[in-house]
Amino acid sequence: MNKVLLASILLLFSAQNSSAQEQKSQERNPDKFKQMYDLLATPNMYRTASGMPGPEYYQQQADYKIDIELDDKNTKLFGQETVTYTNNAKESLDYMWMQLDQNQQSRKSLSPLVENSVTDPVMSPKSFSRKYLEEPFDGGFNIEFVKDSNGKPMKYTINQTMMRIELDKPLQHGEKISFSIKWWYNINNYRLDGGRSGYEQFPDGNRLYVIAQFYPRMAVYNDVEGWQNQQFWGSGEFALPFGNFEVNITVPADHILEATGDLLNRNEVFTPEQVKRYAQAEKSFDKPVIVVTQAEAEAAEKGFSDKKKTWKFKATNVRDFGISTSRKFIYDAMAVQLATRTAMAISLYPKEGNPLWEQYSTRVVAHTLKSYSSHTFDYPYPKAISINAEDQGMEYPMICWNFGRPGADGVTSERTKNGMIGVITHEVGHNFFPMIVNSDERQWTWMDEGLNSFMEYMALKEWDPNFPADRGPAKNIVPYMSGDQSGLEPIMTNSESIRQFGNNAYGKPAAALNILRETVMGRELFDYAFKTYANRWKFKHPTPEDFFRTMEDASAFDLDWYWRGWFYTTDYNDIGIKEVKKYFVSNEPSKEVDDFIKTRRRRNRIDGARVYLVADGSESYKPSMNKPFEIKDSKTLSEYIEQTFTKEEQAKLNAPKYFYQVTFDKPGGLVMPILVELTFEDGTTENYHFPAQIWRKDDKQAIRTFATQKVLKKITIDPKQETADIDLSNNTWPKTQVKSKFDESRN
Repeated sequence: MNKVLLASILLLFSAQNSSAQEQKSQERNPDKFKQMYDLLATPNMYRTASGMPGPEYYQQQADYKIDIELDDKNTKLFGQETVTYTNNAKESLDYMWMQLDQNQQSRKSLSPLVENSVTDPVMSPKSFSRKYLEEPFDGGFNIEFVKDSNGKPMKYTINQTMMRIELDKPLQHGEKISFSIKWWYNINNYRLDGGRSGYEQFPDGNRLYVIAQFYPRMAVYNDVEGWQNQQFWGSGEFALPFGNFEVNITVPADHILEATGDLLNRNEVFTPEQVKRYAQAEKSFDKPVIVVTQAEAEAAEKGFSDKKKTWKFKATNVRDFGISTSRKFIYDAMAVQLATRTAMAISLYPKEGNPLWEQYSTRVVAHTLKSYSSHTFDYPYPKAISINAEDQGMEYPMICWNFGRPGADGVTSERTKNGMIGVITHEVGHNFFPMIVNSDERQWTWMDEGLNSFMEYMALKEWDPNFPADRGPAKNIVPYMSGDQSGLEPIMTNSESIRQFGNNAYGKPAAALNILRETVMGRELFDYAFKTYANRWKFKHPTPEDFFRTMEDASAFDLDWYWRGWFYTTDYNDIGIKEVKKYFVSNEPSKEVDDFIKTRRRRNRIDGARVYLVADGSESYKPSMNKPFEIKDSKTLSEYIEQTFTKEEQAKLNAPKYFYQVTFDKPGGLVMPILVELTFEDGTTENYHFPAQIWRKDDKQAIRTFATQKVLKKITIDPKQETADIDLSNNTWPKTQVKSKFDESRN
């Protein structure tokens, strides 16, 4: 055989063998604390290793001037927009991409074809007819033209929910381009056809509109992906650039409307009395003022005006625009005092929402702005609006739609009330994540939904310490994390590939951040780092790496082990008590002690007088030793103390009487802190917090010795269920019959 070939084969075999040995070594001794260089993007001049925007960071800007008209009788929307796009990237652009999210509602949409379709053995006649007999809803954009600033047609290509606009010449760094688009589409009944916006049909013939994704929107172009032009399949929401908006909205004259931005012509669209009431609301900080009364709304909903009026809005530095309009709307508002500025909290709702909405909605909006601002930055926009749209929970800058209404008898259950308070808090909170801290929802749902669910949990607890929050408490995520691993994926999974969306993108990251704040880092370090992240990346486009790095950079807390375990794996936490040994001080060594001494002498000689700790049950154990230890019981120890310390110093020495060696094991894959509570015979307790790094040299077990003054009656791991430990049956000594969450999830 050729010697060079033989050498190559041997070299290859050696490399493969080395790799195999390394893999086996990792399986035997997994390093859960290795740094995340293998997982995180390399820092650069755009995004630094500290998690801060770099000196070359840039972002594009898209400004819009939009005119739309709502045809209420035919449920159509007509629009025309002029877009001015600024290229701040150092490179030139040959084309531009726009989002056409309404095309998901098109009959040609591929979204229904990528989902499984099972046969329902029992269906209502209505459901059967809609599924098999009727023509599907005919939605999607109808683009009438795309023209440049000179009125010349521009070439464009539509690929499902994305549209590429081709340029006659490359758009250079620092250059702007303006172009116009005209379109229309049929508005969907979202309760029948689905969707994040559309209209709700009432029995009296009136409709309540929540209008979003209603215009062709510029996609994000950045240093991470270039154009973010992934298709909108339905789960992964929106990645959008910031810009300024001027929007004119023409609706029937009897409608009441709210939208993103400042209303420029309030005197034209409200009655003089309503204008006066709104002025009162701007000075009311303790309770909402009714601007459009229920009597006025009920009078309006009995008619159907053929006249029109145009509402004019202007919004600065927002990433999107949302609208809600109906002749059924009641409108109330109040002022919110933040640390450095004032904002308005506003609610619009039909009479079907009362008395629940009049009582709670705007107050919850105001509370949410205060809570989120205290943990991040003062809410920078002029207002936040909550719209009552049944079966909805969706967010846009300054405006969101929220479910929750009393029953037909006007009675509101606690579940309905709490659900409404929760969804309003959540959707208003989205103003911070991702409307301002503008992460890429098309790629990473958890970066806005997870962070926001965590913030929502804190806000709800500040609203009511006993509020029954679903997402945030560690124990609430146990059923998910202890489930069948084949049905789970890491948090760091693209939005469209997540199977258990609520648990993965909302619940697990919320629990992870709550545990990080309350148990791992502590509130002071966590809050400072989290606020640093929010302020570094407000009005910018952060990535997961920017979040991970900032949290460590601002706290001096190495969290690579935490991100790796919680965000990049589906491992669960399970820490148990494997063994407890009692030790007694003796003047004579046991056989085990002799063996220990012999082993120890080889490494480090033990000369002179000795104090022996003998395990309960060893050969030299004597019943007389089962009593509290006193220093005088050990001649060697008492002599040392008398020779070494003064009487005053001796009085200050600890005086442990009992000794317990506890071996903790870790059946679960996650490394987590060990929280230990010792309960003594007299009912008193002591608590210990051992950092997760206790597992760094042995991923299987950790050993701690507790020297106590009282007899130990019970040992409990994680007594307050702070760490999402999935199996509580191994958390106590002596072992008690505690049903395992791990077992419950399989029943």
